[in-house]
Amino acid sequence: MGRRAKLKQGPPEPLEKKIFPSSKQLGKRKADDNSEERSTLRPKKRAKDIQLQTKRKVQGSHSKSKVSHGIDQDSEGGWEDVEDGPGLSARSRSLFQESDNEEMDVFDDNIDGIIDDEPLRGPAKKFDFGTDEEDELQPASKSLIKTKKSKKSGSKAPDSSSAGETTDEDEPLTMKNMEARSRALDKEAAAEAELDIQEVQDAYTTDDDMEVDGEEDEEGDIDIEPFRLPTASEREEEKANGGPDVHLVQRRMRECVHVLVRFKRLAEKGRSRSEYVEQLLADICEYYGYNSFLAEKLFQLFPVEEAIEFFEANEVSRPVTIRTNTLRTRRRDLAQALVNRGVNLEPIGKWTNVGLQVFESNVPIGATPEYLAGHYMLQAASSFLPVIALAPQPNERVLDMASAPGGKTTHIAALLQNTGVVFANDANKARTKSLTANVHRLGCKNVVVCSYDGREFPKVMGGFDRVLLDAPCSGTGVISKDSSVKTNKSDRDFALLSHLQKQLILCAIDSVAPDSKTGGYIVYSTCSVTVDENEAVVDYALRKRPNVKLVDTGLEFGREGFTSFRGKTFNPSVRLTRRFYPHVHNMDGFYVAKFKVEKRVKTSNSSDVCTNTESATVESAADEQKEDIGFNSDEDRPFLEESKRRRMKAKGLRPLPRSAFNKTVTASA
Repeated sequence: MGRRAKLKQGPPEPLEKKIFPSSKQLGKRKADDNSEERSTLRPKKRAKDIQLQTKRKVQGSHSKSKVSHGIDQDSEGGWEDVEDGPGLSARSRSLFQESDNEEMDVFDDNIDGIIDDEPLRGPAKKFDFGTDEEDELQPASKSLIKTKKSKKSGSKAPDSSSAGETTDEDEPLTMKNMEARSRALDKEAAAEAELDIQEVQDAYTTDDDMEVDGEEDEEGDIDIEPFRLPTASEREEEKANGGPDVHLVQRRMRECVHVLVRFKRLAEKGRSRSEYVEQLLADICEYYGYNSFLAEKLFQLFPVEEAIEFFEANEVSRPVTIRTNTLRTRRRDLAQALVNRGVNLEPIGKWTNVGLQVFESNVPIGATPEYLAGHYMLQAASSFLPVIALAPQPNERVLDMASAPGGKTTHIAALLQNTGVVFANDANKARTKSLTANVHRLGCKNVVVCSYDGREFPKVMGGFDRVLLDAPCSGTGVISKDSSVKTNKSDRDFALLSHLQKQLILCAIDSVAPDSKTGGYIVYSTCSVTVDENEAVVDYALRKRPNVKLVDTGLEFGREGFTSFRGKTFNPSVRLTRRFYPHVHNMDGFYVAKFKVEKRVKTSNSSDVCTNTESATVESAADEQKEDIGFNSDEDRPFLEESKRRRMKAKGLRPLPRSAFNKTVTASA
């Protein structure tokens, strides 16, 4: 032993404490062989103390017998090891009484100051048996607790199925009971789903039964006036007074929608449906800030309730999304790098394997080292859809007719794996700067940037395998990004845009090589939701180019295009196109259509064959009849003169007026 160990102070001796038996500590005592020694340390008392010690020995013998039967005595809860029985309850009652007497004897001197001990005790506390750790460590004790609770409450015993489920839950998870537990979880999930559906149906039925002109509001404690549709004079008076209150407009919109959905039952007498619609449109313009023309145009696209959801969704910004550049990195590595920089993100969905949705970020997404290195591109989720529908194959020649700022162009180059050629065209030469910068940053080596009018492109170059036309549009699908669309669009703008889109789609069709082995496809897309810019343009292309047909876009979601709209009927194949809405798909409003260009059928040859057969039949008939057919020049002179005037116009010569021309012809004759 070292010098320091000798000088080291030993452990302190334990202090002797008097143990007073009580109802709370009775169940936690353990039987030991030192009970007699403890009794010797205590001060001598009356004969009741000796009797109490003997009963404690009896209790210790009972606890030893329970240990021999396999019940763990080292558990923290003492009441779990005590079985109910008449003998034990009697003994415990006597113990409690004698322990109370003993305590009263010990505190004889100070009992005069205590009048009532009930307030000192407080409310009775219950033991907390329900934790997951105790369920795993003490399954046997938990079952005992359950049996005791069931006996005390006097409830009926559960059936065999519920008992089996509880025993399965109590048992530890093993390979044997894993399947049974999974089935039980599936059943619980199905039952919860059924309950949710039932709740929704009940809420809908209660909503149907609810009358609009009630005397109470939603909370039922404030009386409100019943809804009454204002007249034209009242609306003018509201405008003269500075406009209605925002809360009043919101409530009136809600009530109008409720009435329009159930018009026959809830409409006021003498009021037509058009009056409610007119009032609702006026409130939409007042509440959301649209002009009357655009509000009515967008309102006609949806049912009444869905139209309000669409207008409301345009007031909320869309999620921030990025596209992984597979030419430089993988999505998993990019996500890990951004997470390390404090970016909270997750994949957009199963429909794309390169998109990530950003929820929050501690750093600016457009200035990270990964962004500057070209590992990703800030791009809306709806902009992925046209390129996915185009599905370019390696070593193809692809044309992007309106490519700036380069999100779709670089996506095409990534899918081509830097093979083939991508011609990125944009009519605005100033926008090609950002296009070129993004192409260089993302490492696209197969892109050729050019600036031509899309309507001239078939004359400049053709023979492409695939063409992407993201046509310029009104932007009614991206109102959440550009709120100026609400007020600066008119009927003339939509007419000019639809005319330009029709010209561009015909030029895109003419730029495709129909004899391409792998391609021959065109994708037409817009960031608009109006029919004039989408289905009407597609139907026009199908009518003007008979060698073109619509094919499936390959997109797994999205609504079908309209085959008829407000009296206009389109080609039935227009249903293959896809529409995307902000209130349904949580992305910008978008439209995607995919065409397949086939080889043209030469109709001129068939007409020549028909004329040849007709002339042959005429000649045979003439030979058979052997009749001499004369030529009457007077009857044919007007036709000859007209054909001569047309030839002069075609050569660029100015023909004489018809009267003078007829005089010269007659004079020469």
